[in-house]
Amino acid sequence: MNSISIITPTYNEEKTIIGTLDAMTRLVNPKEIIIVDGGSTDRTVELIEQYESSKLKLVKTDFANRGRQLHEGTKHASGDVFWFIHADTRPKQGAGGQILKYMKYREVVGGNFQVIFSGGTRAASFLTWLYPHLSSIGLVYGDSAFFIRAETYEEVGGFKDYPLFEDVEIYRKLLKKGRWMYLQTPVETSSRRFENHNFLWVFSKWIVKQGLYWIGFPPRILGKRYKAIR
Repeated sequence: MNSISIITPTYNEEKTIIGTLDAMTRLVNPKEIIIVDGGSTDRTVELIEQYESSKLKLVKTDFANRGRQLHEGTKHASGDVFWFIHADTRPKQGAGGQILKYMKYREVVGGNFQVIFSGGTRAASFLTWLYPHLSSIGLVYGDSAFFIRAETYEEVGGFKDYPLFEDVEIYRKLLKKGRWMYLQTPVETSSRRFENHNFLWVFSKWIVKQGLYWIGFPPRILGKRYKAIR
């Protein structure tokens, strides 16, 4: 039977981290929850340290780089499956069982979940509609809660230390190693990056960055203009 390690990167997540921890600790299957903080300057670390759960492990770093934080988390994980959940993404009951159901097949290297964007805004509804269409053309993102067989993760070299597009990069590599599963069980993620902003402007910038990435523009350079949204 496979065992699951949840790995979550944080940076100034005081507004969302308790809800995320509540959602993750309610899950039956994961054996451990590893939070990798990137040097938060708000109450994130304090809230995590006060949270009562025997499954919870906090790793403190001084680098707020999502790809690097995710990879650092794997160094502290003991599960056969790494489940990467962003700090503003909340899994539903039964999601861990679904992972174990499919990971018993050796040809399956990993997968992700259907995404529902919270908030009730037009932007959230549009993104919820858009994501399945993006996956059909090979665009799969980490807020859909990737789960990856640990040994295959190591084979492909893990997440690169990119501030963005580290998820797209590893997904492309994993497709060459075996079967990738798309699970209908939804996870809920925040649409906060578009809140209090002009949606068309933010979305247009995202499209431009995505296009630059696909033509070979280095993610590290693109990430220099990638502002934290918390």
